This record gives sequence, structure tokens and C-alpha cells, in this order.
Amino acid sequence: MISTLNRLVDLVEEHLVEDVDVDTFAKMCGTTEYHLRRMFSSLAGMPLSEYVRRRRMTVAASDVVRGESDLLSIAVRHGYGSTEAFGRAFRAVHGAAPGDVRRDGGPLRSQPQIRFRLTVEGGLPMHTRIVDRQAFRLVGHAARVPLIHHGVNPHIQRHIAALPAAEHLRLKALSDTEPAGLLAVSDDLDPDFPEGTELTQLHGVAIGGDTPVPADLDTIEVPAGRWAVFRSSGPYPQTFQTTWAATATEWFPSNPWRLRPGPALTAILAHAADFRTATCELWLPVEPV
Repeated sequence: MISTLNRLVDLVEEHLVEDVDVDTFAKMCGTTEYHLRRMFSSLAGMPLSEYVRRRRMTVAASDVVRGESDLLSIAVRHGYGSTEAFGRAFRAVHGAAPGDVRRDGGPLRSQPQIRFRLTVEGGLPMHTRIVDRQAFRLVGHAARVPLIHHGVNPHIQRHIAALPAAEHLRLKALSDTEPAGLLAVSDDLDPDFPEGTELTQLHGVAIGGDTPVPADLDTIEVPAGRWAVFRSSGPYPQTFQTTWAATATEWFPSNPWRLRPGPALTAILAHAADFRTATCELWLPVEPV
């Protein structure tokens, strides 16, 4: 996967003013666009689309500063149909308009070309199991929330806090299949995983495909497939978020599995009274490479 990501970076560089066909490239490399984008975002700390935009504007800045072409010509050369669209993209990266940079010589924020390297540390034991599951359902209360990579997500906190205590007990009573108990479900995630984009967050439980669903609950149908289950224990949510990040930096690069589209499930198996520590399981849908 590391070599594939570096080949993707090279491909982006070769076609910087064009849209790279990531799906075709992924298939040629024996993987999927979904998995490739998720791994890029997790390892690079930014979506692939954002990296491409930053690289385009880094190269475009040189043309702007040199002043050998008018701004419209530079915009077209770098894949933009108007100076307005080019100006918006340029300002988003550099914090200044192209005309101001041409006049003042800056400010400029360069994006170096990324190179991925696998560093073997072994500092974080990955307690993992692979589970085959028949089709099941996730039922509960869903809301659209923004994605936050670090710390507690206050939008999810408010969503769960708005539910009465009796509703949590009712949901737990409905649970009849693994993963057991109350679950935090993240669905409809953008493959690029950009922070701030919306996803569906469901507070609920897993039930069998034949179990009746109460009419007042939201439902996510989950097809049959395999899951990688990662267990973490320690300060919450820091240890859990570190484990989630390590799936991309350590586990997937060194194991013959890749992500497939589907919800990510979090089961809290045990926790301190104040929730400062917790033992959790992260369920990620996977398929063999």
C-alpha cells in the first residue's frame, strides 16, 4: 500500500492540471478507490482532493510571481475556466489573491510533494480479530453531524444527551446479535475522510435480519461480509482515536486486508463511572486484498 500511495503521488504530479482517474489507477494496482482514498487521507492528514489543490496552487504561484503571463492564461493552464475560480482556489491555499501576490511577491504557502514511508515501531499492540457476519440491521436514532478527528465530538454528545434514559434501556433490550450492546455507528463517510464534512451518526444496536424494527427507529441495512475488530483500552477517547488512526498507519499496510464501503461501528464494552477510561471495540468492514 505504501508503494501504491507513492505511485499515486507521482501520477498526480504528472497530471497536475488534469483530474486523475483514481478509480482506474486503484484497479490497476489491485485495490479500490475507496480504500486508496481512505488510506491517503489517514496517512497524509488531508484528503487527496485537498493535496491536489495545494500542489496545483504551489506550482501556479511560481507562474504568478514570475509575471510572464496574464492571470487568465495561468488560470487556464492550471485547469481553471476563469480568473474568478482560479482566484478562489489560490486564495484558499495562500491566503491572498493572485494579483496581490504578483504585486507583493507573497505571502505564499507551499505544499511539498508528499512521500510515504513505513516506519516499523511496534509501540502500539493491535488486538484484532476477523469476523464473518451474515446480513444484519442497525437500528436506533440517527443524526447528521460534522466529522471531528480529535477529542470528543460535541454534536454527537448533544445527540445522545437528548435521548431520555429509558430510551437507552429500550435500545439495549432490542440488541440480539453481535456486536452486542449500545453502538456508535458512523455511516455515509466521505472516502477522503475530510474533517468537517457531514456523516450519519446512529446511536443504536445491532439486530438480526428477521427481527422486527419499531416504526419510530432509524434503520441501516448491513449486508453480509467480513469485519476487522480492533480492541482498545485506556483513557477515553484518546486511546480509541489512537487505535483508529493506527489501523491506517500500522495494521492495513502490513496485513492482506482493505477497507470496503460500509459503516464503522464502535462498541463500548466497559467504562469508568466518569467515562475517563473505557474498553472499546472498533468494527471496520474489510475484504481480502
